Amino acid sequence: MNPAGPVAVVATVPASTQGLSLKRQLLLWLLLPQLVLFLVGGALAYRIALNYAEKAIDQSLTQSVRSLSRQVKPIGSGLLIDFPRAAQDIIEQDPNDRVTYMVSSPPGSFLIGNGKLPGPTGGVALIGIDPLLYNVTLEGKPMRVALLEVNYGEDASPQRLRVQVAKSLAVQQRLTTELIADMLAPLLLLGSVLSVLVYGGISRGLQPLTRLQAQLGVRREQVLSDLSPIEMTQAPQEVHALAGAVNQLLSAVRRSLGQEKRFLNDAAHQLRTPLAGLISQTELALTETDPQALRSRLTKVLAGAQRSAHLVHQLLSLARNEVEVKLQTLDVAVLARDLAREWTPRALKVGVDLGYEGQNSVMVMGEALLLREALNNLINNALNYAGANSVVTLRVQQTGAGVTIEVEDNGPGLSAQDLPHVFERFWRASDLPGGCGLGLAIVSEIARRHGGTASAQTAHDHGLKVCLDLPLVA
Repeated sequence: MNPAGPVAVVATVPASTQGLSLKRQLLLWLLLPQLVLFLVGGALAYRIALNYAEKAIDQSLTQSVRSLSRQVKPIGSGLLIDFPRAAQDIIEQDPNDRVTYMVSSPPGSFLIGNGKLPGPTGGVALIGIDPLLYNVTLEGKPMRVALLEVNYGEDASPQRLRVQVAKSLAVQQRLTTELIADMLAPLLLLGSVLSVLVYGGISRGLQPLTRLQAQLGVRREQVLSDLSPIEMTQAPQEVHALAGAVNQLLSAVRRSLGQEKRFLNDAAHQLRTPLAGLISQTELALTETDPQALRSRLTKVLAGAQRSAHLVHQLLSLARNEVEVKLQTLDVAVLARDLAREWTPRALKVGVDLGYEGQNSVMVMGEALLLREALNNLINNALNYAGANSVVTLRVQQTGAGVTIEVEDNGPGLSAQDLPHVFERFWRASDLPGGCGLGLAIVSEIARRHGGTASAQTAHDHGLKVCLDLPLVA
């Protein structure tokens, strides 16, 4: 406990270690993959478009080389080339799409054409129905060539004819570029719209966190003991869960501050009177000259000091019991029997018959030190106030889904008017010295910490029975 009051500790995180904001991280993880996919998709689209353009050029070259080969007709051992000027103009009509053709026989010996074309690398040439397609560089420009070879002449003197048609790949590049532009422009527009929607969605989705931050900022200005719960009526489940966790933290802070304030008030209220009495008796003792009177004063000082020490112990015990505890499985019957044996010498000394009744083993979820503290207080009260020649019974019984721990005596007990007040702090029904009115309050707090209740009732028409009802182990 801090007697000077609550101290607020604020941890400041350096700006260099804070990292990116949640909004920027979301934008990065959502838009960066989108950009990567757009680039990869563009590269794949370019490759697909290039492949289709190449197929279109190959199909055109195949048709051209076959048409040109049909215009060359063998006659005996010679050739008749029927290639009118109109057909040549059609082949060469597009200056931007340069088409070069060549007829040679034997292969490589120029017969007709508008340019000389190299053969395939390695001198490989196939004779068949399908032309051979390959790439060459002519005058520093890439070109696609279709080559078809046929045999002609008589069987005694066979000859071979090669027909080649080449087309510039500039058209392929142009078609591919236009196709990619037509494809990527709408995708780029859609990507921009999607990015705007993602940004707006993230901004809207983070608004509950902004409101939560604002509410926490308001509560930072409030008095700590008056912290109110955060209200998030319209927010996603995750934010509701976060607000719930913050509310639990605020509740724990309020409870802790309330316990601290209550402890300070109780200590200030209860210690003021005995300390004043100690000071008064000490001052009187200093002025006494009679040894017998001085001894009487010192006896009163000792009694006051013992009562103050007991009060401080009870206050600290009460404050400790108000802290959250970790419950474990324990046998409360064994604990009760051990305490009965420990208190037996004290009971015999004051003329009280102390005994244990009940089951041999009962398992509960509890904290051994706290339950021991509660039973010690109950047994101590019974021995102090039941009187000589009385009977005090410590009893443990299982009742349904719970367990009842009882300390019963046949002493004078309490009146019906006093019973409702027995668990109040600093309430005392007797003027006998030694008590401070906190024992049963501690018992009630310990029972509450264990999820149970404490109650008191009259026993044997005049005695007192105090019961702790605790839940069994599930």
